[in-house]
Amino acid sequence: MPKALTVFKTAAFNHSAISPFFTNYLNFIFELPPPFNKNHLVYCKYKNCLSLGKKIICDYTTMAQTFTPYLDEFKHFAKLLSMESAKIIKQYFRTQIKVESKEDSSPVTIADKKAEEAMRELISKNYPEFGIIGEEFGIHNPEAEYKWILDPIDGTKSFICGAQSFGTLIALTKNNVPILGVLNQPILNEFLIGDNYSTELNNSKVNVRKCERLDEAVLLTTDHLNVAKYQRTDRFEKLIKLVKLYRNWGDCYGYYLVATGFADIMIDPIMSLWDTAAILPIIKGAGGIITDYSGGEPLNGNSIIASAPGIHSEIIKVLNED
Repeated sequence: MPKALTVFKTAAFNHSAISPFFTNYLNFIFELPPPFNKNHLVYCKYKNCLSLGKKIICDYTTMAQTFTPYLDEFKHFAKLLSMESAKIIKQYFRTQIKVESKEDSSPVTIADKKAEEAMRELISKNYPEFGIIGEEFGIHNPEAEYKWILDPIDGTKSFICGAQSFGTLIALTKNNVPILGVLNQPILNEFLIGDNYSTELNNSKVNVRKCERLDEAVLLTTDHLNVAKYQRTDRFEKLIKLVKLYRNWGDCYGYYLVATGFADIMIDPIMSLWDTAAILPIIKGAGGIITDYSGGEPLNGNSIIASAPGIHSEIIKVLNED
C-alpha cells in the first residue's frame, strides 16, 4: 500500500522560491523531505481562500492527511478504470435497454451496474486494501485511508434518452479528502482529469475562462425543477436575470464546460458524495472556485456551485441574501 511521506517538522516554506509548480501558493507552514517534485501532492483545505502573497497557515494534521507521492500511479489507474467502464457503456448507448427505478425513484440501467462492477473488480485486484464507494453497490472498506468513489453514469436520464451530457465520475480520496478526480465522456472520448493543482483534457491543460461580471456569464444547471424543490426559487430566478445566458446543460457535463472554459457557472441544488468528490479536484485544478450553495465546504453540504473566481462571491450573495 502506498505510504505518505513523513512531514518531519514545520517550517516557513515559500513554494515560489523552489518550484514554478507552486507559484500561486505562498507561505504554507511545513517542510517536505527531499526529493521535492510536483508528484508530491500537497493540498490545502483553504485553497479557495488563497491569493498571491496571502499568508495561509496549514497545520500539521491537514498536511499529513493529504500528502502522497503516488499521484502519477493513481492517474494511470484512473485512466484504466475509465477505459474499462467506457467499453461497457458504449455497448448500451442508444439501444433499447430496460430502465429500473431505485428507492429514490432515480433511474438505473444495466450499463450503470456493469460499468461499476467492472471498476470495482479492477480496484479489488490492484488495490485490495483500498475502500470503494459506488452509487450502485454501496461501500466497501469504509475505514480505508484511500477510497475510490465511483459514479458509473452521472446523468442516467440523459444516457437513456440518447443525449451525450453524461459521463463517468471517478474520485480518489485520502483520509476523505479528494486528491484526484476524473470525468470521462465515453462517447466523445473526452478524458478530463484534475488533481487540485492542474486539470487536463486528453493530455492538454485546461482552465476556467476569465469572467469578472455576471452579465458576461453563462449559467448552467441540471434540472430547473430541482431548484424549486431544494433551494430558493426567487433567488435563482434573480441570478438568471443577471447573467448573459442560462441553459439546462447539466449533469457532470456542465462542470466539464466550466473547467474547459466554455461556461462560467454550474449549479446543482442537490448533490451526493459520488457526484461531488470527482468534481472538486477538476474545478480547483482548472483554477475555478467550488463551494456548496452557501459558500461552504462542498463535501460538508449537499449542493454545488462551481464558477470562475471573479464572480463566485457575487453568486453566493445573490442566491442567499434575504
